[in-house]
Amino acid sequence: MQSRAIRKLIIALACTGACSATQADVVIVVAANNPVGNMSKDQIAQIFTGKAVTFPDGRKAVPIEQGPSSPTRNEFHAKVTGKDAAQLKAYWSKVIFSGAGQPPKEVSGADEMRKAVSSDASAIGYLEKSQIDSSLKVILTP
Repeated sequence: MQSRAIRKLIIALACTGACSATQADVVIVVAANNPVGNMSKDQIAQIFTGKAVTFPDGRKAVPIEQGPSSPTRNEFHAKVTGKDAAQLKAYWSKVIFSGAGQPPKEVSGADEMRKAVSSDASAIGYLEKSQIDSSLKVILTP
């Protein structure tokens, strides 16, 4: 019985190591025609947590998230906002309850993210570096 528990633990630890090793490089993107250049990690975190609603030049910023089960979303938040999925859920529950804001619009995956961001100069999102095409501009690689 004890050896079964040990095997499960070893498998879980192996998966954890393999999963973190397979993380792809996440990049923050805007439409290619968006005049915004580079932004800092803090500026982007402020937009994705609703603490800021504009780009540095004063134009409206519309953050777009991938769904909660997206590994790219988890990597983005780990690197940019410093929040994991549970912390993010708790944060937005508090913000919504207090009436201070709403979470970003969600899309189901990379293709929808690419379409949503490239078609709206006020949108900001994130993708794996390998998913970028000429319709998008990378403004930060955290």
